Formats: sequence, structure tokens, C-alpha cells
Amino acid sequence: MLRKIDSNHMGSSDLGWLRSKFHFSFADYYNPDNIQFGVLRVINDDLVNPQTGFGTHPHKNMEIISYVVNGELTHGDSMGNNNTITRGQVQYMSAGTGVYHSEHNLGENTLRFLQIWILPDKYGHTPTYGDFRFNWEERKNQWLHMVSGLDGDAPINLNQDTNIYSLELEQGKEISFHVREGRQAYLVQIEGTSVVKDIELFDRDGMEIVEENITIKAEKTSHILLIELKKAE
Repeated sequence: MLRKIDSNHMGSSDLGWLRSKFHFSFADYYNPDNIQFGVLRVINDDLVNPQTGFGTHPHKNMEIISYVVNGELTHGDSMGNNNTITRGQVQYMSAGTGVYHSEHNLGENTLRFLQIWILPDKYGHTPTYGDFRFNWEERKNQWLHMVSGLDGDAPINLNQDTNIYSLELEQGKEISFHVREGRQAYLVQIEGTSVVKDIELFDRDGMEIVEENITIKAEKTSHILLIELKKAE
């Protein structure tokens, strides 16, 4: 099963300093038919003005991944971490029993990043933080496996049976991804234009994929994120 999620029909918010697209219900956008996709609870596509950001606020019992598309993202938290990542790099935080953090754009250009929340395998994990500065070339015309579950072999490990991949597919090239029985995946067309089984995906569109193998062809060079996880019961 494939279902395109048109970015023009997503929830959205404009606070001036922050402009967001919500793939799932979030903040003032509530759609009872679009709460989550399995354990994938949030994908927010955020644009943050320079010298602004999210002040210190709490989180609890959530696996949180931040993926930078453009600009600089600076994270600080109550565990003493303070780090900045840029294009194609990832920050990960397991909020567990509770943590406070902030996220700011201290750069000179607009920050665009994907904020991803995944429900943990259980409540009460000890809070942790990490970041990884992937080499951009590692995802050129191939899937870069960035995140996996605790028993996986990706550089970042979640407290959940989930895999996250990124890809830059050059114009005219094709690549496949296998979503086996009992699994599902959510694809974000971050940049560019691609086609999946005659379905055209544009900047900021999404796609739900359930127990189906896909082939992606880039009509324009495409930057893609794919989140693979257990099928919802």
C-alpha cells in the first residue's frame, strides 16, 4: 500500500520566527485520522529564522531525532550537552524519565530541520543525548543507514525497533527499498522531485508505504529521508 501525503494538505503554522509543516497532528493542528504512523508520532518540517529558536522546555518518554536540511542547529540540555550540527547531520535525544532542552538557530541564515518523535519501547529510560556528523557523500545514490534499534548496526541507536535512512539521488537515477511483510515506512521528499510507482513527490511531500517494495526515480536530484518500522497493529 502506498499513500501520498501532499504537503499542501498538511497542518501548518506561522509564528513569524517559525514556519512549520506538520506531517501528523501537532500543536493547534489536530486530525483524528492522522495522529501517528505506527510508533512514528511526529515529523515537523521547521523553518527557523536566524537568532531565534525554541527556549528551554521539557520532554519525557520520547525518542527525538533532529535532522538538519540547511543552516545550523544548536542544542542545549539539562544533561550539560551543547552542540551545533549542520546539513545532513543528526542529533538524537532519548527524553526518558525527563529532560529539559533548547534548540536555536544562532547562524546567519534560515535553519530548516526535520523534528522527528518516535514512541519508545517502554517508559522510564535514562535520558541520553548524542549527535553524529555524517559525511554527505555517504548518501549519494545509496541509502545511508543513520539510525537503528538497540540491536541494529547504525551509528545512532533508538529505544525502539526503527530504522532511519537518508539519500541524495541524482537526477535520472533509480534506487529500490524493500519494505517486507510486517513492516512499514514513511518517506519524506525533502528536496527535489521523484516518482514512486507513477506517484510524483515534490518538496516537503510525504508517503506512507506498507508491506510493499518500491523503486524511486529522481526527476530532479532528490534529498530523501525514510523511516522504517514495525507495521501498526
